[in-house]
Amino acid sequence: MTQTPASLSDFRAILAAQCTIDAAAEAAAADHNGQLTKPPGALGRLEDLAIWYRGWRGGENTAISAPQIIVFAGNHGVAARGVSAFPAEVTEQMVMNFQHGGAAINQIAKANGATLDVVALDLDQPTADFTAAPAMEDDAFLAALQAGWDNVSMDADLLVVGEMGIANTTSAAALACALLGGEASEWTGRGTGVDDAGLTLKTQVVADGVALHGGHDGVETLRRLGGRELAAMAGAIARARDLRIPVILDGFICCAAALCLEKTAKGALDHTVAGHLSAEGAHGRMLNALDKEPLLQLGLRLGEASGAGVAIAIMKTAMACHAGMATFAQAGVSDS
Repeated sequence: MTQTPASLSDFRAILAAQCTIDAAAEAAAADHNGQLTKPPGALGRLEDLAIWYRGWRGGENTAISAPQIIVFAGNHGVAARGVSAFPAEVTEQMVMNFQHGGAAINQIAKANGATLDVVALDLDQPTADFTAAPAMEDDAFLAALQAGWDNVSMDADLLVVGEMGIANTTSAAALACALLGGEASEWTGRGTGVDDAGLTLKTQVVADGVALHGGHDGVETLRRLGGRELAAMAGAIARARDLRIPVILDGFICCAAALCLEKTAKGALDHTVAGHLSAEGAHGRMLNALDKEPLLQLGLRLGEASGAGVAIAIMKTAMACHAGMATFAQAGVSDS
């Protein structure tokens, strides 16, 4: 098992050397799937998901019983530029709502039998305005990565990570633009609901940040243009790979954090699936770049792991069928 990364170069080395899917377990799962009492392929993508899941988890045909959701919260210095329809104070207020059980993600976690952990990351210390300086110095960035790494439960058998942070769609758009190219306007959306003037300002802020900080690998780009909660999500996704825990990616912001891993080490997201296609306009383009087909399309744009949290039900259903269905031999049903 990989140790906690002690430096950014250490984190890059961890990404470069991470484990791959267990081919024997994947083959065994495919063989078992072929014996279940149904026509071949009749359960469609549920079959593919179950085979993929067992390939990462290995072992026997067990249903998903311990999903974990982690919501990371951070504040962004770029919020002071007026890029959000809400003030930065809302981040802390929503964290309190999570902790008191009043948010959508609380209900989604409960409905899907998932534990929910809420991790607030130095909310009294916003990141720097990335149009003027890197969002985080190395130490602060590494601390956020480690917070993500350390909060993944070793007992989890499925992981969902989400975020809360006013102005983090601005950060996500800048990351996408810097790492995938194109114009800032192609990646910048209305986020919390800014008006036309606000969108114009937000787009310029993204363009300014990319002009200052473009041209680096995923990890360095995340340090320069990201936020503590995005860094923590990246750390958690990497730790899940280390523990062979499959991950459901949430929306635009979560996928921007994940993109930074993929742009540092190709294949870093092989243990992940996209939970949903959000209503944030550029999310579909980002999923295409990541070669991820979303499980759901419900028009969600809330963040806080909501879309991926709902998709837990899809993964649980896939594994319940894979683990619980009888084989043709067990049921005494002809397979010809």
